[in-house]
Amino acid sequence: MRGEQKRTYVSAPVRKKDAMSLVTGQPVYTEDLAPKDCLVIKLLRSPHAHALIEHIDTAAAKKVPGIECILTYEDMPRVRFTQAGQTHPEASPKDRYILENRVRFVGDEVAIVAGETEEACERALKLIKVKYQVLEPVLDFRKALDNPVQVHPEEDWNAQPWTMGDNRRNLVFHEDSREGDVEEILSQCDEVAEGTYHTRANSQAMMETFRTCCYKDAYGRLVILSSTQIPFHVRRIVANALDISKAKIRVIKPRIGGGFGAKQSAMTERFPAIVTWLTGKPSMIVTTREETFIAGCPRHEMEITVRVGAMKDGTIRAIDMYALSNTGAYSEHGPTVVGLAGHKAIPLYGEHMEAFRFIADVVYTNVCTNGAFRGYGAPQGLFALESTVNELAHKLNIDPCVIREKNMLREGKRMPAYHDEMNNSCTLDRCMKRAKELFGWEEKFPCRTLPDGHIRSVGVAMAMQGSGISGMDVGNATIRLADDGIYVLNIGCSDMGTGCDTILAQMAADCLETDVDNILVYSVDTDTAPYDSGSYASSTTYITGGAVVKASMKLREQIIKAAAAQLDCPAETLTMDKEKVFSEETGKAISLGELGYAMQNGSNEVLSATAGNFSPQSPPPYMVGMCEVDIDPDIGKVTPVDYVGVIDCGTVINPNLARVQAEGGIAQGIGMCLYEGADYNKRGGLVQHNFMQYKIPSRMDVGDIRIDFEPSYEPTGPFGAKSIGELVIDTPAPAIADAIFNATGVMHKNLPIMPEQVLSGLLDGVL
Repeated sequence: MRGEQKRTYVSAPVRKKDAMSLVTGQPVYTEDLAPKDCLVIKLLRSPHAHALIEHIDTAAAKKVPGIECILTYEDMPRVRFTQAGQTHPEASPKDRYILENRVRFVGDEVAIVAGETEEACERALKLIKVKYQVLEPVLDFRKALDNPVQVHPEEDWNAQPWTMGDNRRNLVFHEDSREGDVEEILSQCDEVAEGTYHTRANSQAMMETFRTCCYKDAYGRLVILSSTQIPFHVRRIVANALDISKAKIRVIKPRIGGGFGAKQSAMTERFPAIVTWLTGKPSMIVTTREETFIAGCPRHEMEITVRVGAMKDGTIRAIDMYALSNTGAYSEHGPTVVGLAGHKAIPLYGEHMEAFRFIADVVYTNVCTNGAFRGYGAPQGLFALESTVNELAHKLNIDPCVIREKNMLREGKRMPAYHDEMNNSCTLDRCMKRAKELFGWEEKFPCRTLPDGHIRSVGVAMAMQGSGISGMDVGNATIRLADDGIYVLNIGCSDMGTGCDTILAQMAADCLETDVDNILVYSVDTDTAPYDSGSYASSTTYITGGAVVKASMKLREQIIKAAAAQLDCPAETLTMDKEKVFSEETGKAISLGELGYAMQNGSNEVLSATAGNFSPQSPPPYMVGMCEVDIDPDIGKVTPVDYVGVIDCGTVINPNLARVQAEGGIAQGIGMCLYEGADYNKRGGLVQHNFMQYKIPSRMDVGDIRIDFEPSYEPTGPFGAKSIGELVIDTPAPAIADAIFNATGVMHKNLPIMPEQVLSGLLDGVL
């Protein structure tokens, strides 16, 4: 997909398409666009981690003035579904109803209350009386497998055979991937570094909480207006949940106020959908911040054990990883997240590697369901593997940059641990070189003590991610020439603040040699937009971008052919620019506006093109991250001072948007490392359920973040592009952990790394 056309907008810092509408406060979000007479929906939630509902008394609640209906499990269709937004057939087991008589975590839904006002709904919630049979929960994921307490004992539990899941064992998924004899190679190594690493669940903490509005159109179809990353999957999920045809559902995606993976699950759509479907009245749910924490879909908690074997000169020969992942009460994304912990980490060290093994188990527990979060398993795996490699480097007395330079994956290599794909584009070596220059690694490594006693230390990590899901996810685009000479681009992917509407318009503009402002972008309405798998798995630039390029080039051919007929010239003699199609030989020309009008009068032609795109491979982007931290030895506080990230994302389509993506991802990675983590009390209740308790870093907490790019050219990508969105969250945790090690001599293996843990390490060193 190498673009031979001129590049005017690709690689230019074009302003986002929706920038002015956002800064001027235009109505663009779900609540702005919802009908004003929507019923308010509130949910009664379980106070128990595991219980059976023996009886629900809603009689008093239904008498509250303004209450339209109260629905319980007795009113629900009995069809199992999953709310994970992934390509059909769903990898996640179908393990939930809209409401069920078994609740599986504190916050699980018990009843749906719909009323004219929020006050009426809140009053009704207090009047619902529920008799529970409280059951023993499984709260520790290390004890979940083959536990006598079954989270999902139901007979109609439904899973794909390849997942190797067994609900009777609390097992959602099992994987065993390997090449070579790991034990034999490790036994031959001069040094084996090993450790067990634990990462807690993290909340996406997006600004806009989950919210969905539903209403019926003039034809009785259900219209869902929702803040979602997965409009087409929402249509299928809700159809499954309501046990109706997808043809009866239309999904419209407005502007999204942040997602980061949380909105890759259909968290709220089913509740107003069932209310509107049964009552015929428009309805809307807006979750509170507390609900978003206790009943959202945070990052999967994982425990990962790693062994890395190397020779004295630093040659890495074998990697062994075992990942145990906690999916929580339901399986959403459980089977697909865990694979990235190994397959997006192990291939980084493929230069000399002779054997690898990656085994994973995903288990049910009675805590909040975990789901998709930027990085999707790779941050957990890379924290474990990169920390182990750093520890190996210290054991061998080798600079951690040098051991990476010796072993890092290079272009043209086969990647056995990455589904045996070829590495067609990679500047990881140049990323490392540039990062060392920008950061001043040689001068700063490993640490120094300041006059005030504070310690300044540095750490490093590498990362890789992917560009869509190879062989599965699909992007489609339709573009047409309008009668006034502008272009209308319809896409099915969701811009969630990343600027994908803008970068896709940049690609189309260069293909058609027009101004980017002449490309009008519309997304997403499942009735009018072409199908797209959704905005996840770092797929939009690579997958949907490829569809946009194909469709634009097809339209370009149509325009020249139509102009040739109008001008009575051979098509091969015509040239096209942003205003017209013309012949340099004869001087004949027709403007694009005139051509658009001509197609409306006595013509059989439609100047419109649709193209689809998928890829049998998922070319990885790469990154090197280096962090300098300040450690206060009196209290153990770790403060990031300087972070340098150098990225290979193929051709950089929009440097400004790519840089902002990188800065935001690094800030989230710093949060994962130093501040963020979910804790549950003995009842299974989430402790951190608001921003007073769940700490995310502010701009004041992340130090300077500096970004640079070392572009490669990916031959299968649009204009040579790969992804960037998820990659950038992966390096902070291991890089900061390495910096703390360089200052204290302690490798912290549990996230987040709290001041008391750092102080303890410092005191142990003194004692």
